[in-house]
Amino acid sequence: MKSIKIYLALMAFSLTIMSCEVRSSTHVKASKSKSMPPGQAKKVFGTKSAKPFAPGQNK
Repeated sequence: MKSIKIYLALMAFSLTIMSCEVRSSTHVKASKSKSMPPGQAKKVFGTKSAKPFAPGQNK
């Protein structure tokens, strides 16, 4: 009888651990895909032109 109680307790404990949900952080993916607009980057870095920050204008 004692071994059945121990077995059931271990089973219940294992089920509670298995039901834990692991979430991956999606905030990192969203922040990488959205970059700062060229005009805003120009203001932040204090340059006169936004051309270096535009993706199609890099040479």
